[in-house]
Amino acid sequence: MSDETPRPGLPNTQRVDPPRYLATYLDRQARVAPRPADPTERDEHAESTPLYLRRFRERQGEPKSGPQALPPLHERVGMGVQRAMSEDNRTKEISAPPQARKRVVADVYLIRHGETQGYSTESGLTPLGNWQAHTYGHTIAKRVSPGESVVVRHADTNRARETAQNIDRGLQDGLAMFEKDVKVFEPEPMEEFRNFGVATPDGLRDVTAAFRKYYTTLEEFERTALGDRPMWLVEIDRFWRTQQGGGDPIQHWLQIPMMHFEPPVMCVRRFWTGIQRLAEEHPGARMMVATHSGPIRAFAIAALGYDPGEPYNTEHVRVKVFEGGTEAMVSYRNRVQEIHVPQIASLPTWQLDERWVPPGAGA
Repeated sequence: MSDETPRPGLPNTQRVDPPRYLATYLDRQARVAPRPADPTERDEHAESTPLYLRRFRERQGEPKSGPQALPPLHERVGMGVQRAMSEDNRTKEISAPPQARKRVVADVYLIRHGETQGYSTESGLTPLGNWQAHTYGHTIAKRVSPGESVVVRHADTNRARETAQNIDRGLQDGLAMFEKDVKVFEPEPMEEFRNFGVATPDGLRDVTAAFRKYYTTLEEFERTALGDRPMWLVEIDRFWRTQQGGGDPIQHWLQIPMMHFEPPVMCVRRFWTGIQRLAEEHPGARMMVATHSGPIRAFAIAALGYDPGEPYNTEHVRVKVFEGGTEAMVSYRNRVQEIHVPQIASLPTWQLDERWVPPGAGA
């Protein structure tokens, strides 16, 4: 059976192209002695010669250009295996022209604060937390381009404020080092990016600020041991004891509905409100927002559809809002998801009365 004819039911795996070392060798031999006119005279045992070698020798006399030249190898007929391999190996990626790309009107980084001294009090950052935030700002300075604008915002807590301030310092140091002309807006607090709250007898308080009220009230009940504990005290007690026991209190908040804790979906709603406000006030800028892990994690779950886990200190979720404000791209831990931006104005409020009419009810 000929080497060119495959056995029934088996693919022909013989290669057609010669290896590079053979082509180099033949070119070197051609400079030493002329080739015979007839390629078959080079080998008396042509049938035992590999197929790629015979094909290579046959192509030595083919014209390289003009009407007699053969088409490219991947377009030749009669070499099905080689054609398929060439089609697979050729890149088919097509880059869209710049005018076809969506313009980003807001590039927001939702950054968790640096390492803090504690969560039971309104503590600031540790020296490591200050270094983490400063390093983060210095890294951002490498990525921005001259002429850009950077807006720094934060939640109104000590650990978030110090994180934003150190990000700003690191950013300024990096811009001076790399000699980049970038406009930086000073850190300011934004109510939309605060931590989730707890309804206490003193009103809605940040979960850390509510700990002080919880601690003093719990001490009174333990000392007197009279009466039933109020529900808000029971819920916040479960939350803090989950953390003290080495569990994940944020997961407890995300998965177990509680009557006195702000729901995760309301945090997501607040964050989108803040992002849309930043996009209107600073179109085209980069926004560095230092905030807390709970709302950041809830935001990522709402966008990606699963729980990617607790963000590390100074880890971020990135949100790119495209022109028009109806579409955005959310990225977190190597997962990227395009989503529709919720239209907050069309959503119902959580303080309904008899005068409220659902959108479209009169249609």
